[in-house]
Amino acid sequence: MNIGLFTETYYPEINGVANSVYMLKEQLERMGHNAYVFTTTTPGAPEKEHNVFRVKSIPCAFLTERRIGMFYSPKLANIIKGLNLDVIHTNTEFSLGIFGRIMARELDIPVIHTYHTIYEDYTHYIAHFRAIDRRAKSFVRAYSKFCCNSAGRVIVPTDKVRQLLGEYKVNQEIAIIPTGIDLDKFRRENYNREEIEEIKKELGIGADEKVILYIGRVSQEKNIAEVIDGFAEYVRHREKVRLLIVGSGPELDKLKEQGKKLGLEDEIIFAGARPWDEIGKYYLTGDVFVSASQSETQGLTYIEAMAAGLPVVAKKDACLNGIVKNGVNGYQTTGREEFVTALDDVLNPEKWPEYSRQALLAVKPYSKEFFAESILSLYEEIQTEGEEAEAEKSSGGYPRIYFQKFVEMRRGLRK
Repeated sequence: MNIGLFTETYYPEINGVANSVYMLKEQLERMGHNAYVFTTTTPGAPEKEHNVFRVKSIPCAFLTERRIGMFYSPKLANIIKGLNLDVIHTNTEFSLGIFGRIMARELDIPVIHTYHTIYEDYTHYIAHFRAIDRRAKSFVRAYSKFCCNSAGRVIVPTDKVRQLLGEYKVNQEIAIIPTGIDLDKFRRENYNREEIEEIKKELGIGADEKVILYIGRVSQEKNIAEVIDGFAEYVRHREKVRLLIVGSGPELDKLKEQGKKLGLEDEIIFAGARPWDEIGKYYLTGDVFVSASQSETQGLTYIEAMAAGLPVVAKKDACLNGIVKNGVNGYQTTGREEFVTALDDVLNPEKWPEYSRQALLAVKPYSKEFFAESILSLYEEIQTEGEEAEAEKSSGGYPRIYFQKFVEMRRGLRK
């Protein structure tokens, strides 16, 4: 198949959507298909990229680490028309997503859309007053509904998102396909122990200190302030424990000030952003992964942490149902007291090895191979439906067997 992947963010940017599309392209190509990525220009992007096309872009006004591309590029449109695409898969609701839908209409091919982001959790970046924020949330609900209902199929990573789209009145067929990860990237046995010890040494972490780890965007919707408050309570009566925060974002200075006011400058380490190609090593510096975010559609960082053998202690969230199991591979907590108790339990030296083993077992279904195969099946399904509909229309009402033969003939000619 020839597949067009449209996304606002792509490698080398570090975020869930960029990683998802990058991995999907890689796996589709390994299965013998042609995957073309259409995305924005990005500082630091490789000069030569196989089947990656970039449109001019500017930083997003309210998310400066994200970029907004051109809504339509006539030059790129002509290139796309020569690629003989079978399906277009949009991974954004904005400029590149609109471009993808325009091309699908011009080429008369199906569109599949992945709803990656719960935009309601991001309206505070553009609406600083409650009344305006309510209107902004209402708009993103309506716009999300429009984007999903105008696609041939919708993909979501968890049932939490499926239910949310149901509340938005999305009536298009929805497939739940969790985004996979490259499990090998996080396996402890793929790294030298000396590499991890060197990173901890550079960060000022002692060999005998426990590390409570957060990796991800440092922003308001990630609710890291609550993690710091919980850590302040935990560390009050415990020694040789550090909180390591890996990532960057608009809340960084505010969180540093919070740590300073709590007198935790020495206990909290802000490591900043680290290259995605090296992030597996940073997971391995931790003993437990923590988060208080409620804005996740799937929570890939939780799965990455578990792939590194880390138990997870997170604020209770529907996206973690069936993944983080209390007392098995971590805990979902509902308050500071539960958070502290959970940390004590998973960091118990006698219990930690079993928590780690169970974390590794839990992420086996999230391989990148299974992810790509599931999406490819959806491509083939929607392509077949389109061909049968076209054949039935052309058959003038003749029995179904006639246009099934027609579909088979068309496929033979395309090979």
